[in-house]
Amino acid sequence: MKPSILVCGTGLVGLAAAVGLARAGLSVTLLGPRRDLPVFGPDTYCPRVYAISAASRSLLQELGVWGALDARRIVPVQAMDIAGDASGRVALDAWQGARDELAWILESTALERVLQHAVPMVGVTWVNESFESLRAGQVRTSAGHVFTPDLLVGADGAASPVRTAAGISHSARPYGYSGVVTHLNCSLPHQGTAFQWFTGDAVLALLPMPDTAQGPQVSMVWSMPQSRAQELMALPPEARAAWLEPGLRAVTEGCLGELSVRSGVHAFPLSLERSGMALPGVALVGDAAHRVHPLAGQGLNLGLGDVQALIDCVAGRQSWRSPGDERVMARYRRARAEPVMRMALATDALHRLFMIDAPPVVMARNLGMACVNRLPFVKRLLIQGAAGSGLLRP
Repeated sequence: MKPSILVCGTGLVGLAAAVGLARAGLSVTLLGPRRDLPVFGPDTYCPRVYAISAASRSLLQELGVWGALDARRIVPVQAMDIAGDASGRVALDAWQGARDELAWILESTALERVLQHAVPMVGVTWVNESFESLRAGQVRTSAGHVFTPDLLVGADGAASPVRTAAGISHSARPYGYSGVVTHLNCSLPHQGTAFQWFTGDAVLALLPMPDTAQGPQVSMVWSMPQSRAQELMALPPEARAAWLEPGLRAVTEGCLGELSVRSGVHAFPLSLERSGMALPGVALVGDAAHRVHPLAGQGLNLGLGDVQALIDCVAGRQSWRSPGDERVMARYRRARAEPVMRMALATDALHRLFMIDAPPVVMARNLGMACVNRLPFVKRLLIQGAAGSGLLRP
């Protein structure tokens, strides 16, 4: 009998884990509710989009789902323009790293839909129930069914009941910031460029989106103090655009022309979270395992990196070892320790650096950006890092 794996969580990372482990020849059951996904018209888009790195795209190609996405609703990122809070600026172009694209922008629901369709095609059994408890290796569901998997994969989000039930260590530090997201009309074309502005107490990113009947479009994520985001979200939905648009004009200085809100405005709290990743018989992936500041856009890309590492460790284990064997889980922890820690430290350090408003620090960080912009080999390293993980978007 094939070793059994139970994946708890039916978001993007959980779906990818289930499909990938099944394609590696394992018997996989997926536990969690099947979400009914909205269908968007030609000129409407899911409010949540992701910048998919080259490494994540390769995984999605291996899972057989990338080609099922509607290419007309995917925009390749060919350049990045990053502005400091004074004169500092870094411009990155794909050609500087001998690439055609730096990343690809796509909608969350589009990816979720193709992953949902892939689940039965690879032989995964989907149990439309919720995780209830874990005792002595047995998982009980909300409907009273019991599973005894060789490996339990927790892909059940930042609050992760699996992580809590398994007793895996976890620490969280709220930033006191929120990410505000919406889509914008712009009067000038984005030309496949992702923009980012550090403004001292906030970070604004605009990602290229497909054109609509109204013209060019970008997706916004604005990391701002929680008090400011709460002030915005307390307004009636129809008044939020009037609150946002003057600030957008001030920060962007017209680089994309006039910007106007074209969709609903949403906000979510930001935090830095880490976990022990795995114990014998249990592995965490995605937000259940870690969360980082969104200024580098590592949420989904780090989660898909977890999936790739878990597949490699489980599929590459010695034949006599169970998928949840202590050695296999130790290999998984080691494989993810350095990439996750590096990204957590880098994004946290950047956040802290740009929160300091002392004039010498402001001068030093903007001078550093100007120096980077004049060093081609450093730009190549940044592009290689973006290709391996992701950029800009939570």
